[in-house]
Amino acid sequence: MPVQPALEFIPPDFNPIIWRIARTIIPAWLRYGYGISEVRSQNTEELVELYRQFQAGKTKFLIAFRHPATTDPPCIAQLLWNQLPQIARKEGKPLQSPVQAHFIYDRGIPLWAGEFVGWLLPKLGSTSIRRGTTDRQGLRSIRNLFVNGRFPLAAAPEGATNGHNEIVSPLEPGIAQFAFWCQEDLRKADRTEDVAIVPLGIRYRFVKPPWKSLERLLAQLEVDSGLKKQLATGMQLNDGVAPTPEQEAILYKRLYELGEHLLSQMEEFYSKFYQQDLVSNSEDTKLATRLPALLDAALNVAEKAFNLKSKGNLGDRCRRVEQAGWDRIYRLDMSELKTLAPVERGLANLVASEAELRLWHMRLVESFVSVTGQYVAEKPTVERFADTILLLWKTVSRMTEKSKVQTPRLGKRWAQLTVEKPFFISDYWDVYQTNRRQTVANLTQDLKIALEKAIATEEN
Repeated sequence: MPVQPALEFIPPDFNPIIWRIARTIIPAWLRYGYGISEVRSQNTEELVELYRQFQAGKTKFLIAFRHPATTDPPCIAQLLWNQLPQIARKEGKPLQSPVQAHFIYDRGIPLWAGEFVGWLLPKLGSTSIRRGTTDRQGLRSIRNLFVNGRFPLAAAPEGATNGHNEIVSPLEPGIAQFAFWCQEDLRKADRTEDVAIVPLGIRYRFVKPPWKSLERLLAQLEVDSGLKKQLATGMQLNDGVAPTPEQEAILYKRLYELGEHLLSQMEEFYSKFYQQDLVSNSEDTKLATRLPALLDAALNVAEKAFNLKSKGNLGDRCRRVEQAGWDRIYRLDMSELKTLAPVERGLANLVASEAELRLWHMRLVESFVSVTGQYVAEKPTVERFADTILLLWKTVSRMTEKSKVQTPRLGKRWAQLTVEKPFFISDYWDVYQTNRRQTVANLTQDLKIALEKAIATEEN
């Protein structure tokens, strides 16, 4: 990868015409672009009322949503843009248009999602943030939008997708801190608006359980990984038909063997070529023990390359590694890349290329931050099988240089969005005055519990 200009902050630039076009096409976009046939919602009454209060100048709030997949923001957009206004009209108290939110998004998204997405996000009122560093411009924008924005905020407290329908990753404390800052800024300005955080759970279900498609993808992964030399013969699974207990047991056994095979390959890879002490650990046959050791080793490789200390949880370490890599690729210290002498450019390109290679190790870890080793065994649903097989597909695709190939679409899905009761910052404010860090941690933990409850709620 050649050296690039510094990543600049992208300010929100809401365009109502672009928003109206997006609102009109979002149902078709979800259906044909993502294979999501329907967005269903539960407990929306309180969210509708919060929008009324916001539009009346009485409340400021942030929607804190679960983030299992990249399709989450479009599903939330369908909820806000089309469903909430319809619900409000049925109640006889219509909301003012547009019903929208200022989404907070990672500055790296346009790098992999493309120029069009990088152009569209600010036109819909979204604001960028760089997560691995102190992004002062990004933080100022969020703080100002929370207090003075045209819309409420929306953000994923997990920080990134985790590929799991039914596991909530550790939450970043920034979401809770934003709410306390908003309350603080309002009080300094002698304003009386309430401040709230609204938990929003997201789960995906298959319209027709794709058991045959899952087995076909698993068979391909067995070949690609070298576990088998040719595609396994079919198990007579059929889409839409629940497997027998025997078929389910065989499918799980094959999935487990594939995971164990890939894990052994990666243990040998890091032990042989990066001097990580993992060979002895492989004697422990439990994936739940071996996987964290492998992820730690992979991050150690990247951290050593960037001269970083290994501290914090895996998510925190990934963010620091990512930022260190970006600092070498997107150079703040080189304002005029076009005027660089050939030798300077050559050296800068070398540094950028090496940084991109080191980031590969971080991306591997990022895919497995929430993997427990027991996810499918605890509840062998088609969604949990799909979550795990797709994570393994992403891993194999990184190793086979197919990482830019579109993720396989196993079958049509529908999304379930569940709103939980909001947390009002006034309930935490007095304690916050005496112990800020602990109060932020307490609210973050309460939010995590609420998100776990939201995704555990079955559809009515």
